Amino acid sequence: MHDSPPRAWAEIDLEALKHNYRFAQEQSGGAAVMAVVKANAYGHGYAKVVQALEEFSPAFYGVANVREAREVRKVLPTARVYLLGIANPSEYEEIVHSDFTPCISCMEGFHAYATLAESQQRVLKVHLALDTGMGRGGFLPDTPEFSEALAFTHPWVEVEGIGSHLPVADEDEEFTRQQITSFVKAIPPDMSFRHIANSAGLMKFQTQALNLVRPGLMLYGVSPLPEYQAALKPVMRLCSRVSIIRDIPKGQGVSYGRTFVTKRDSKIATVGIGYADGLPRAISGKGVEVWLNGTRAPIVGRVTMDQIMVDVTDLPQVHAGDVVEIFGPNVSVIQIADAAGTIPWEIFTGIAPRVVRNAEVRPFVS
Repeated sequence: MHDSPPRAWAEIDLEALKHNYRFAQEQSGGAAVMAVVKANAYGHGYAKVVQALEEFSPAFYGVANVREAREVRKVLPTARVYLLGIANPSEYEEIVHSDFTPCISCMEGFHAYATLAESQQRVLKVHLALDTGMGRGGFLPDTPEFSEALAFTHPWVEVEGIGSHLPVADEDEEFTRQQITSFVKAIPPDMSFRHIANSAGLMKFQTQALNLVRPGLMLYGVSPLPEYQAALKPVMRLCSRVSIIRDIPKGQGVSYGRTFVTKRDSKIATVGIGYADGLPRAISGKGVEVWLNGTRAPIVGRVTMDQIMVDVTDLPQVHAGDVVEIFGPNVSVIQIADAAGTIPWEIFTGIAPRVVRNAEVRPFVS
């Protein structure tokens, strides 16, 4: 018995990924790079992404938690993996044993890591998290606890870096500059790694006082700052195929709720992708278009769990089996996100596991 071909798939352009990484390097002002690959490399797939980026020897691979750190190490056993999220105390022992790099937000965690590192006779490198305005973790500047953390010494723990995060680098320039000033003022200038810049931060606010950057979204071809979008290349092309084309008379409802009713005799193509694949139902009725046979065609009616309907009345050469680009080089993922009232980060990470990631189908065909 043969495997069925995928109904929906994501083509991953690794050359575009490398292009975007090089752009991040150029924008960083010579800083080291932490490649952020959390959430299955923003839905693009850990294995292929990490393997492709290893060509550049990133200083770190940034992940959200220990489970993700394990996934990166499966691909690259010697990779330096940085835990961007606050670890659960039950994970501390594994973090020390596996030499993952945690960020520390409180002295209790600091002491616990020190005890475990000493018991395992392993020197653990850690970073301090400094809260300059994000509000979800980290030491506060100008507090006794932060001063205690800076002064803490232990033979089995090395504080090699301090990091913070920018919550509005793509929205509020004044606040972001205040954050960076506060961060630079608070950290020792001889700290090995000093980092605060996400994608928007490194493109617009990088300074020589900071020597590590953390590009995430921009690696995958989307800029949080519109003025930089043209410099990036989309990495994911989300596709499906036309399942059937039907002649629908004027006045016929299409999909659940009859929110779309044909105003003319129409040809409607059913396409094998839906909200169970990660295409948000919220885009229904918002004028979203797909790319089909070299032109755009509108999605009509509500997005269903497994299928969408596309009006191809004005596309006479459409046939069952034709490839449909949902987003990619011809239709921006930003279009999908805007129509759904969300952000590209959520669209990428919401692409379901049943959508096959295929890095071998190259190059894109427009």
